[in-house]
Formats: sequence, structure tokens, C-alpha cells
Amino acid sequence: MKNTYRKRRDALRRKLCERNLDAMLISYAANRYYLSGFELHDVQFNETAGYLLVAADGRDMLLTDGRYEEVAESLLPGQVRIYRHNKGETVAGALRSLGKKIAYEADALSAKFASELFAYASDLAFVPGDSLVSALRLIKDAQEIAALERSFALNHALLSWIEKELAFGQSETEIAWKIESYFREHGASELAFPSIVAVNANASLPHAQPGASVVTEPSLVLIDVGCRVDGYCSDQTRTFWLGSTRDERFETTKARVAEAQRAAIDAMKPGVRLCDIAAKAKAVFEKYGVADAFLHSLGHGVGLETHEGPSFAKNAEDVLLPGMVVTVEPGLYYPNWGGVRIEHTVLVEENGVRVL
Repeated sequence: MKNTYRKRRDALRRKLCERNLDAMLISYAANRYYLSGFELHDVQFNETAGYLLVAADGRDMLLTDGRYEEVAESLLPGQVRIYRHNKGETVAGALRSLGKKIAYEADALSAKFASELFAYASDLAFVPGDSLVSALRLIKDAQEIAALERSFALNHALLSWIEKELAFGQSETEIAWKIESYFREHGASELAFPSIVAVNANASLPHAQPGASVVTEPSLVLIDVGCRVDGYCSDQTRTFWLGSTRDERFETTKARVAEAQRAAIDAMKPGVRLCDIAAKAKAVFEKYGVADAFLHSLGHGVGLETHEGPSFAKNAEDVLLPGMVVTVEPGLYYPNWGGVRIEHTVLVEENGVRVL
């Protein structure tokens, strides 16, 4: 893997050289991990495990505190600097040793630390460069695809298993605990995101939190789950009906959601704009006069994070490219009744897409 991380930094290095930049300060945890293997997560928003400096001339560095020194040295031997007192001064000094024109991640640097850093490095020119690494992460390499396939295989197994486990009298929180236990007992390192388990009217909330609501006879149950395997996330949603008789409203709603998803997936191939694919799904809902009940975008990228680029925003001009991994998750939501969402995640290949 060290060779993989080095190749990724080399790709970023080429981008820095093209823009006449001397180095880039990486503060976003997932980007730091993608380029070095160092700490995928920060402990919490107001703490950081450290910073990666990628230099145009190859003199890369990891800057961290004493808690992570051993781990950092195992990844970039001899290229680690420890800040023990003044973090801003240490980072500024390291950047100054690499050059004058520095890219940084404006979206991932707190205003407090940015002001401190810029004060210590007032002689340097800082240029926002948030898109530099995210552009690299859009296209998954063979190792990433293999990890994603393993993550989604476990997710599929969970969804098949949990459908048989659903029973009257279970609460949303009890079902959520079953899901987390299954994932961890079958090879996941953690949840990709807190599981969404929503019974009946709660399913009208796209990001409902599991609570005390109980599955009764009959019930609609929406489950949106993901796990992390070998660093990579899965993300899928299914909506189930539990009861001795079927419900016409549920059947109609689910059929419309499934039709919208099929329309979108059928339109997916390299070179097609994401906004045009989203329009295919929306057109199905417009045909039935229910577009107002579709409350979110059609999907998003998945990889080291559950939500990453590309986006299906209605004005997104990005096009699908081989190696992209994106969700396709249309849904319809009705207050006081519930909602139906169906989510599959697809890998874009040379001639179309493959559902993971």
C-alpha cells in the first residue's frame, strides 16, 4: 500500500507543478489518509491527528503530535515532524522549507487555526486548492474497487438477513443494534454512518434517527445502512412492508420509485452529465404528479466517505467517467404516512455501469 499512497501523491505533485505551486497542506482527514494511509478519522471536529504536506519536489512530510509519532514514522520514515507546543509555528516552518506558494484546503481548515497559521507564515502565498485531491478521488483504482466490492457484498448479505429478522414488536433502536452487530460480527470495522431505521410515518424523514417506534401489524420499514470494510464504505436503502395484506399506497409508491431508479440507471454511461441522469428520475415522478415528494438529490459518490464526489445536483455539469462509484437513490416522502427509498450503488465501467 505504501507504493499506492506514493503514486497518489505523485499524481497530486503533477497537479501542483502544473499550477506552479510549491506544496499543499492537507488537513482534511479522508484526503490525508488517501495520500498517506495516516488516520482516516479525526477524533472530533475541534481536534486533528495531524497534517500532510505534499511537496512539488518530493519532500513530503507528516506533521502530528506525540500520540501518533510511531504510526506516522511507520508510514513516512524520516519525514515526520512533531509539534509539541506551538502547532501553527511548526506547520508554518515546515511549509516555509518547501517553498513560497502553498495550496491549502479552505473547506477543512478552521478559521482559528488558519488565522494562526497565516500569521506565522505571512511571507507565504496561500491558494485555496480544495478540488485538487477531490478530483483524484473521483476515480477509484483497482484496489479501491476491490475494497468497495467487499463492503457492498457484506451490505447485501446484511439486507437479505435483516429482512428475515424483522418482526412485529421490535423497536427501531433494536433493529439498528441488530444491524450494527451483524456488520461487526461479519468483518466490518465500523458502520459507514449511523443506521437509518424508520417505521411508518418516521420514514417520511430521509435521515430519520432510530427511536422507540415499534413495528406493528402492518408496518412500513425503511432501512438505510452501510458498513466500512478495508477503509471503504457501502451505502444502500431498502423499504419493506410487514403485514399479512399488502398496502396499495405502499405498492404504488414503491413501483414509482423503482421505475425512477431504472430510468436513471438505464441512462448511465461514461460521458453522460449527472444532471441529465437526475432529470430522468425526476421525469418519472413528474409523470405521476409526485415530484414534490422527492426531497433530495438522486445520489452521491461513495468511497472512503459515504458522501463524496461526484454529486447529482440538478445543475451539476460533471459527467460520468469510468471508475466513479455513485449511489442512485430516488425516494418519495409523505408526512404522517411514511416514505419509500430504494438505493443501489453503481460502478461506472467503460461500456456502462455495474451495480455493486
